[in-house]
Amino acid sequence: MQTKKPIWSLTPVMVATAIFCCVLWGSASPAIKIAYELFGIPASDTASRLVLAGARFVLAGVMTIIFGSLVSRKVLTPQMKSLKYIGALALCQTIGQYFFFFMSLANTSGVRGSIINASGNFLAPIFAIFLFRLEKFEVKKLFGCFIGFFGIFLFLGGSSVLAGGKMTMAGEGAMLMAALFYAISGCSIKIFSKYENPVVLSGYQFTLGGIVLLGIGLLMGGSLSFTSMGCYLNLIYMGFISAGAYTLWGVLLKYNPVSRVSVLGFVNPIMGVLLSALFLGEESQAFSIVSVISLILVSAGIIVVNAKRN
Repeated sequence: MQTKKPIWSLTPVMVATAIFCCVLWGSASPAIKIAYELFGIPASDTASRLVLAGARFVLAGVMTIIFGSLVSRKVLTPQMKSLKYIGALALCQTIGQYFFFFMSLANTSGVRGSIINASGNFLAPIFAIFLFRLEKFEVKKLFGCFIGFFGIFLFLGGSSVLAGGKMTMAGEGAMLMAALFYAISGCSIKIFSKYENPVVLSGYQFTLGGIVLLGIGLLMGGSLSFTSMGCYLNLIYMGFISAGAYTLWGVLLKYNPVSRVSVLGFVNPIMGVLLSALFLGEESQAFSIVSVISLILVSAGIIVVNAKRN
């Protein structure tokens, strides 16, 4: 008797779900910049940015645990031995990565942030090969990283003129730091997921990291002013970005080969650029010659890095 294939392994479902996840992740940059406007948080108010980031990830963590429990048809709770993994991930992925991510988007455009953030897709395999020894050396992967980094460097050089301003450590530099933490956390998840459900790791590290960011922000005197319904909806949506995308992506990785899913990650920076143009009015940056060429190179690099070896 032939076993029925899970719906998540069907190509149309897998592709549509992966693209939906990339749309969610790509919308993070415009959503955060819109949040700064809704909550009235200026670029200089680090404390309130931390409160916003913390609130988002506490909410994202709770949502991830609920979504994951519904998919698994059981309440997801971590094992005692997994607490150290959750703590390490919270430090790298939520606290480290998103401290710099939120800082960057207060000091640079959504388009620039989306393209520069894609460098994490190329730092991750380099770290996995040379630092963590998780993957074998492949010329193909290094070539893909070279293509992607070249696209980012081209963009950094050309877009600074188009944007009418210089690159700054608080803007573009902070996004590169966020990408660095993304790469480290990605390798860490690959290691830790051998011992614990990755959805459990994500949900609880989001919650822990969010609590830490929220606490630090409040101690520094930060606050959030909910002046309209848009503030509530924006915060809920930002929580759903992480919860929905990570949960669905984890389900896809469970039922499909990793390379078959991850190769679709090239849609992520494309969505970030397009949604920044749509919601932030950054069309001149998004559709400039330099941006388009850079985005093509970055996307090509992601495809080459993740393409399945014949």
